[in-house]
This record gives sequence, C-alpha cells and structure tokens, in this order.
Amino acid sequence: MKLKILVFILILPVFTNAQINFQKYFHDYSFRFDFLLGGNNNKVTVYPQQMKQEPFWAGTKTRLIDPFNYGSYRYRIFDVASDNLIFSKGFSTLFQEWQTTAEAKKTNKTFYQAAIFPYPKKKFRIEIDARQWDGTFKTIYASEIEPENYFVQRETPVSFDVVDILSNGDPSVKADLVILAEGYTKTEKNKFVEDVKRVTSYLFEEEPFKTEKESFNVKAVFTPSVESGTDVPGEHIYKNTHFNSTFYTFDLPRYLTTSDMKTIYDAAAQVPYDHVYILVNTERYGGGGFYNFLTVCTADNALTKEVFVHEFGHGFAGLGDEYYTSSVAYEDFYNLEIEPWEPNLTTLVDFDLKWKKLIAETTPVPTPRETKYQNIVGVYEGGGYLSKGIYSPYIDCRMKSNEAQEFCPVCKEAIKKVIDYYSH
Repeated sequence: MKLKILVFILILPVFTNAQINFQKYFHDYSFRFDFLLGGNNNKVTVYPQQMKQEPFWAGTKTRLIDPFNYGSYRYRIFDVASDNLIFSKGFSTLFQEWQTTAEAKKTNKTFYQAAIFPYPKKKFRIEIDARQWDGTFKTIYASEIEPENYFVQRETPVSFDVVDILSNGDPSVKADLVILAEGYTKTEKNKFVEDVKRVTSYLFEEEPFKTEKESFNVKAVFTPSVESGTDVPGEHIYKNTHFNSTFYTFDLPRYLTTSDMKTIYDAAAQVPYDHVYILVNTERYGGGGFYNFLTVCTADNALTKEVFVHEFGHGFAGLGDEYYTSSVAYEDFYNLEIEPWEPNLTTLVDFDLKWKKLIAETTPVPTPRETKYQNIVGVYEGGGYLSKGIYSPYIDCRMKSNEAQEFCPVCKEAIKKVIDYYSH
C-alpha cells in the first residue's frame, strides 16, 4: 500500500510558555464542523456536512495548541489575517481502523466526524490532516470560514435530563466527561443514573484517576431509547436505540461501537464536555475506545469495571492496546520502521522518545517475559496486536488484559499528562 492514514510517530508533550491569547481569538462557546471521512484502504477524502454553533466550550483556554502529537488525524485552526495557528487537536477514528480491514480493500465507506473548537472571533482556516504511513501528517482538507456565515446553524440543543455525577468546578480547568444513555427506555432512567454512578466509581478506584479525582467533572445525560439493549447482528438481534450502537463491528462479536455520531454530538451539546462516553444497557461483554473521539462500554457485564477503565485509557489518554494474542480484524496496523504514536508502545526505532528513563540500568532491553520481571518496567516484546516487532512496558497492564490489577507506571504517567493538560 502506498498510502495509509494510520501510523505513527511520537513526540512527548512539552508545555511551552508561548500560549495563545484565548480572549483575542475566541468566544467562550464552540464551533462544530461536521464532515465525513470517506475512502478505502489507501485513499481518504473529506466531505463537509454542516457547521454549528454550540453553547459551551469546556476545553482548556491556555493550552490551545495540542502538545501531544497523538492520533491518526488532527485538525488545526488558523487565524486568516495573521496566518497564526491558534488551535489544534489530534484524534483517532473508526474510519482509520476500518481502513486496515480486508473489507476496505474491496469497497468505499464514509464515517461521520466533527471538529469541535472554541468559536473564532474572526475569519479562520480549518485544516484536517491525516497521519501517513511514514508517521508524518498530510493536509487532506482546508477551507476558510467566516464566523458570521449564516450557514452556521445556531439551533438550541435538544433537551435531555442531565444529572451531575461529579462536580469539581470550572469546566475550563477540569477534565469534563459526559456519559450518554444507550439502550435505556424512558422507564429506565433510575437504572441509568445508578449505572453511571457505579462505572464512575470504577474509574476513580484506579490510579492515577483516584488521586486526580478533583480534576474531573462527570455529567450523565439521559437519552432514552425505544427499546432496551443494543444490536447483535450475528445473532439476528436488532434494537431501536438512540445512538444505533451495535456489536459485531468489523464482524468481531465483542466489538461494540456506533457510527451515528451526529446524534451523539447533538445530545452531548447541552453540557460542557471534553470526552463522550456511551454507556450501553446490556449484560454482554464489549466496548471500544477512540482517542479524543468516543468511548463505548456495556453497563452490566461481570467485567464492566475492567472494560470501562481500559476503553477510557484509549479514548482519554491515547493509550494503545498491549495485547497480542486476541483476534482482530486489522491488517498491517503498525509500520514497524517508525515509532507508534501511542505512549505505551514502541518499535525501539527511537526508544529515547518513550519510557527509557523509567527503566533501571539492570533491566535488559528487550526484557524477557519472565516471572522475575513481573513488576518491573521494561521492554517486553508483544503489543499492538503483534507478537513480534512491537514492545510494551509491563508484563501485564490494564491495557493488556482484564486480569491486570491496574495501569502500569508508563500508562499512569501518560494519563497524568493528559489530566494535567485539561486541568491547569
């Protein structure tokens, strides 16, 4: 394949003193630019859909340029008059994963997305960039927009019941999580609220979220469905739900996602949020998480705690999967000749950019998966769905298995950096 929109290089975050003046460039509410990502295994096109003004901006007002360089895509906002970069954000998508499936070699598909950023005061340019196979970014779409354009929709968001689960202050200096109801009927509101309280408690039982609990706000938005549950196509089960969630994503029974992002964005818009979590009313095992995009998990499985926290690691902190023995639909997901952008995976191509400083001098690199290294930060072959060529930092971790008791030290450090980004 000559072109892939997937993988990956990492530059560790550095918070500089050169900050953008929020009040000079932005209003304290959001601009939403909706678009489709469409194409196949080696081609991608952006198709603009709509523009909306939304009532809240929950994100940081001081660190407007993304310091992490995570994600398979990014969007950048430029002030046209000065050509200054005034905002940027990296993200990952379901489309990017689909590109690595066998189906993408045979057909074209589109997936709904949105770029959400503080509302510019003056004419701006949006650029959408795709990560290439060599790790660099390529601009695949650019457009100049007048903020007062009358095609920017200024609708009042649909009203749903909102319950504060955790309130710690000003959204601009907190990490703001909104949890939306999926597959809960009108009579199941109390169940949804109790489920949200329970899964939220799961998150804050684990480090570093436990220590950093005061850095978060959590709101539950009750979006009732006609029927309880979710689709399970492999068993001919179909439910009429608010967000059209489904198991069997990419024909994997446990992979639970939704492509109905427009409905999700519209529902989340009535509260300030940095990250959206869809809680699905079913006992089945499954979920999915995408960096700076969306996280999905079931409410009532015996392993809901483990899955809820694991998937939030993907969606919130950009952590990669460290397992390498489970079946997946992906083909050629990582370029082994460069560093993955995920902070907890390495190909050893440029390990200085990763967790090298956390490894003791007496620990061999690579590190054998032997009992004597059970709780030692090292470089263990296996991760990112591959048993060879990619390495992870711990023998077991929340990002590797449901048996792990916690995140490894490398993942904890990565999560803390993202929390710090949102909360200071």
